[in-house]
Amino acid sequence: MRRSNKYLSSPFSLNFLVLILYSRASMAKMTLRSSSAKDPKRDSPLKNQGVTKNPLLELYRFTDPEIDRIRHCFLAKAVFRSFDSSVKSDCVFDTWVTFPATPFLIRFSYPFPAFSQSFFTLTGMCYIQAMPMMWRVLYTLENVIEQEDVELGMSELSQMYNLVSHGSYLLLFKHKPGQPHPNLKTTKNDTHWRNQFFFVRRDSIPDGKDLLKKVDHPG
Repeated sequence: MRRSNKYLSSPFSLNFLVLILYSRASMAKMTLRSSSAKDPKRDSPLKNQGVTKNPLLELYRFTDPEIDRIRHCFLAKAVFRSFDSSVKSDCVFDTWVTFPATPFLIRFSYPFPAFSQSFFTLTGMCYIQAMPMMWRVLYTLENVIEQEDVELGMSELSQMYNLVSHGSYLLLFKHKPGQPHPNLKTTKNDTHWRNQFFFVRRDSIPDGKDLLKKVDHPG
């Protein structure tokens, strides 16, 4: 089933497509919700990395009802950690993977498509480090790959964008001057996105054991 092209409302630059062609180079409800209180032997201690600039702005605010609304973005066997208001986005778990809500609110699903996952694998970034703008760019490019039937890889991505720090451990794309831009509507005033994250048990999702546990602090 083809994905909705929500972020393809603006026409693509002809130069952008030429560059690509040239390069070529749910469950709605789930009865099982695991938490540290229910499964203390398998859970791991919560560890804050201390990389957030203002921890009060990054407290956990994505509640269980909100988690229920994005469960369909994961395979049915995925196990979600119950809401805990004391948790911050830079917490590290051996048992759980931290996911931002943004990609799933714009219609991504996990496992992420090959192009997007390749980006995180190559850069060594945790998903929680990507700011909303980055997710919208990746979503747009996934649509280009699917709908325009072109090959697009990290080489093409690096021609269009630099990866820059936005303070703390957060990262975003910066468009390179003179390069074609696939979508001019990736920047917007997102609100409360720092508080919108959740945790999924590593052993309940594909490749969960291989996903990074600690965010890479760029400086």
